[in-house]
Amino acid sequence: MAKVNIKPLADRVLIEPMAAETKTASGIYIPDTAKEKPQQGKVVAVGPGTKDEAITVKVGDTVLYGKYSGTELKLEGTDYLMMRESDILAII
Repeated sequence: MAKVNIKPLADRVLIEPMAAETKTASGIYIPDTAKEKPQQGKVVAVGPGTKDEAITVKVGDTVLYGKYSGTELKLEGTDYLMMRESDILAII
């Protein structure tokens, strides 16, 4: 995990999505056009939180998030998602 120069504000979290599955459990390869968006990733940076609520996730956590959550960013050739902490469903 490389050092990222982005510091999220308030209750936002920067996540690096994990790679999409390329093969099914039965061994069938999935073409790029049929791959689903990954729904888990690693937390790369977190904001300071709001005055009402503190951030519960920390850098390095693996999290599950909603399929269409967050805003996609591309920085130095790497894809990231910026989302509110409330869009995170669980810490794995």
